[in-house]
Amino acid sequence: MAGMGDNPNKLAVIGGSGAYTLLQNGAMKGERLGPRETPFGQSQPVYSASVGAGTQFYFLSRHGEERYSVTAPFVNYRANIYALRDLGVTRIVSWSGPGAINTDYRIGQFVIIDDIIDETKNRPTTFFEGAGIGFVRQSPTFCPDLRNHARNAISGLAECAFGGTYVCTEGPRLETAAEIRKFEVCGAHLVGMTLAPEVFLAKELEMCYAAICYVTNYAEGVKPGDFKAGELFEGLASAQDRKKVEDAVSLFPKIIAGNAESVAGSERRCGCSRIMERYRKCGGVSGDWRTWIGQ
Repeated sequence: MAGMGDNPNKLAVIGGSGAYTLLQNGAMKGERLGPRETPFGQSQPVYSASVGAGTQFYFLSRHGEERYSVTAPFVNYRANIYALRDLGVTRIVSWSGPGAINTDYRIGQFVIIDDIIDETKNRPTTFFEGAGIGFVRQSPTFCPDLRNHARNAISGLAECAFGGTYVCTEGPRLETAAEIRKFEVCGAHLVGMTLAPEVFLAKELEMCYAAICYVTNYAEGVKPGDFKAGELFEGLASAQDRKKVEDAVSLFPKIIAGNAESVAGSERRCGCSRIMERYRKCGGVSGDWRTWIGQ
């Protein structure tokens, strides 16, 4: 597959539910490059995108081109991350719409998380199956440099909490109230289904990865909510909540543009690009990242 080389400023955006509508309604312009063939199967379609007259970046909607074509536990995370790396991407800004466990958060608020608890059960979590490599440190889990770029992009546009722990569950079912109480005891502030193993896979290929979350609802048992058939999350999100979420999503073109412009003029000062350095020094891996995973 043809790539653009390892441009240290090459950015990709991975969108969550509703992300593809930004292309459909013209808020974001993009040339469809299509799905990418990888050793792990086919990725979701990739776009070469831009916002306004701003810097170009790659865009991928993890759930497909028609909202939830693929639910979170069945996303081919390895194919998506591999495809972006093969295109020369070194930085990924991901967005996700989790539920809030912490009642200090309000619906529609942005949160740039700094840690994650992985409660998934059946997802392939590494590129290095059957290999003696991949003992990758997870602190910091999310790139601090790229998190700062994200915060700068949101600054002045919306309220944003900087820091917080996201617990990633398997899905597609929502969590029980007892599970949410457990996660709260474990220190989780938000609950969603998409960021693991995405962030871990990006780290394995020495990519910077930061996540911008926007609160879509309060998790089960956090606040009273009657069952309402036919509504989003069966009543966990009200019509008023949905309007606040729509307002938050409408800001993403500006946030993405700010991220792309900020990244374009900066160097990678974090440790993400050297996470596999120990293996390079001992001869465990070569300089070509594709050979690390059997290519």
